[in-house]
Amino acid sequence: MKKSWSVATLTDFGRVRLSKTLFMRDFLFSDIASIHGFNNLPDDPDLAIAAGTRLCEDLLEPLQDAFGRIAIRSAFRSAEVNGFGNQMQRAGNKGYTCAANEANYAGHIWDRRDADGFMGATACVVVPSFWDRFQGEGEWQKLSWWIHDHLPYSSLYFFPTYWAFNISWHERPERRIDSYATPKGCLTKPGMANHAGSHSGEWSGILP
Repeated sequence: MKKSWSVATLTDFGRVRLSKTLFMRDFLFSDIASIHGFNNLPDDPDLAIAAGTRLCEDLLEPLQDAFGRIAIRSAFRSAEVNGFGNQMQRAGNKGYTCAANEANYAGHIWDRRDADGFMGATACVVVPSFWDRFQGEGEWQKLSWWIHDHLPYSSLYFFPTYWAFNISWHERPERRIDSYATPKGCLTKPGMANHAGSHSGEWSGILP
């Protein structure tokens, strides 16, 4: 059964502190919801808080500690918002890039477990201090390898604009990196020869 929301309950929900510097309100904005009049709110707030807390404490705060302020581009999506975005994407509408709900459970849809019952959460972020210094073709890989060596991420997916990337926390992490930025495709995943060991030669010198 869906949660019944009011201004008072939403205010309290937005004030939930997920980590040292990040609050639930930081993750609720959605372009799709804003344009089309949806309420981008969870059906299961407790699960959204639990998954979001792990995303923030394990991944986003350490990233921010190392590189300075991160910018959140897109994060939590309700099943309603994501489903509509996927419908528009499949119809060929520009600007809608949502995968099917089932693929986004325990991803952008924080308040649903995946098909195997696992919890997870995804946010799309930009690291401005990194982008300002590394804009050459393929230089997004420097940041990806630093994350791979330092943080317990599940998956990363990089994009060309500002080297924005989806960063996911999951109870059963994949440890896979992909990119729409050049060079496109899979950078690493378990079983690939480049997956294990230190990659300090790839990311040395990137910390501000």
